[in-house]
Amino acid sequence: MSKSKESWNKKEREKKKEKEKKAKEEKKQERKEHSKSGKNLNDMMAYIDENGNISSTPPDPSKFHSVNVEDIQIGVPKYVDDSSDDPVRTGTVVFFNSSRGFGFIKDDVTRESFFVHANGLIDQIEDNNRVSFELENSPRGKSAVGVKLANS
Repeated sequence: MSKSKESWNKKEREKKKEKEKKAKEEKKQERKEHSKSGKNLNDMMAYIDENGNISSTPPDPSKFHSVNVEDIQIGVPKYVDDSSDDPVRTGTVVFFNSSRGFGFIKDDVTRESFFVHANGLIDQIEDNNRVSFELENSPRGKSAVGVKLANS
């Protein structure tokens, strides 16, 4: 006598596959029944109200206001040259190290500190001297050049 071609494991696998097929068909049928494809465009439309919230009703046209396109700034604002002021400034030497050849000057008007190098000096300066200077752009920011003692 010969053995049967179908084993118990094979029958179980076929039952499991059949069960999965049925479940898949049931899900497909359920999706068909609950689909939203029957709606018209107005039912599917979403609007944004004046507060930025999503709404199903169209916005009120009386609440619209126009915006001037030139007033909108995106990114970094345009460079404004501030060199229209008097280029010669006055200040006080806060710190100067003559052996190292650098120091800092505090502007009288803006109270900003600016770096000064010995190469930018016209007169010899010391701490707490009143000086006049001009500003120059350097790789690390603005620095004082043409530094000379102020006439007090």
